[in-house]
Amino acid sequence: MTELYNGVQAAQLATQWRRFVSAGAAAVTRSAICNWRTRGHLRVAGLDERGHPLYDPVDLARAEKATRDIALHPERATRRAPGTSAVSPSASPGTTSAPTLH
Repeated sequence: MTELYNGVQAAQLATQWRRFVSAGAAAVTRSAICNWRTRGHLRVAGLDERGHPLYDPVDLARAEKATRDIALHPERATRRAPGTSAVSPSASPGTTSAPTLH
C-alpha cells in the first residue's frame, strides 16, 4: 500500500518537488494543499486517526504539476475581483463579467 501524507507532510514533499524542477521556487504551504483540495486539484485518499485528510503522493504530484505554472507565473492566472466571477480576458481593466445565476 502507498504511504499517505498529511497536509504538512504533503506541503513539504510538494515544496521539494517544486524547488527541484524550478530552481528554488517558493515553498508550498499547508494552506496551498487545502486550496488544491478545495479547487479539485487534489483528492483526499484517506483520513488519519484524528479525521484529518491524507493524500496519495501520486495525486500530490499531479496537483503540484497542475498548479506549478500559475504559482511560478502569477501574472498568467485568471484575475478575480473580490465577490465576483473571473475577469473575462476580453474585458477592460477594472471590469468583471456578470455572475451567472443557475
